Amino acid sequence: MKRRWFLVPLALFLALAGLMMVGLQRDPHEVPSPLIGQPAPAFDLTLLHAADRRIRRDDLLGQVWMLNVWASWCAACREEHPLLMALAARGLFPIYGLDYKDGRNDALQNLSRFGDPYQASLFDPDGRVGIEWGVYGVPETFIIDRAGVVRFKHIGPLTPEVVRTQIEPLVRQLNG
Repeated sequence: MKRRWFLVPLALFLALAGLMMVGLQRDPHEVPSPLIGQPAPAFDLTLLHAADRRIRRDDLLGQVWMLNVWASWCAACREEHPLLMALAARGLFPIYGLDYKDGRNDALQNLSRFGDPYQASLFDPDGRVGIEWGVYGVPETFIIDRAGVVRFKHIGPLTPEVVRTQIEPLVRQLNG
């Protein structure tokens, strides 16, 4: 009877070790989002470049589009910026920016200095809309289909591999 008690802690240890091994093999950029397959959260925000103009989620229905959440204070956003510029130049789909928890002047200076890949940038100074989208931090990127349903989320800076192997095939499929 005494010999079997040591099996319980051993079994618990092996179970925990197995869970840790599975967790260590996961990609931290692939945090499951409850938004995938759901309608994109509604928004009605001023444009970064024109405080007197607004854009709503419903204005973007009927097209496949990308929402890139960024900020001028974000170093990782600067890292992915050349890739966004290249994507915008190719014109495969419209890219909209969500300037998250930022100052309008800082954001405008950033785009002036590094280039503006966005069809339009939405200004979210208090982060309210970002929170509704489940933003953990910046940058984050979403692909939204013609019906306004979120189809993809990427956390962290985009890479050429993510664009080539995940985003472009998905956009082709959604536009097909």
